[in-house]
Amino acid sequence: MTAVLIALLLVNAVFNVVVWPRFYTRVAKDPRARGADGKPTRFLIVHAVLIALALTIALASAIAAIAAMFSPAA
Repeated sequence: MTAVLIALLLVNAVFNVVVWPRFYTRVAKDPRARGADGKPTRFLIVHAVLIALALTIALASAIAAIAAMFSPAA
């Protein structure tokens, strides 16, 4: 069961690291991302925060998986 949980955590980490940065490039190029003055809009800020949270969760998942791999069996 531990191996399944480790694999799930690693899949989650890889998925988040692969998908979200690519999504950010699409959001940043969207016309709604910048106002007429060139400043970031709430659209861009909200998406940047969500992507940062997703990448933080990916890091936590990777750390948990690595910790589980090297911990003694319970």
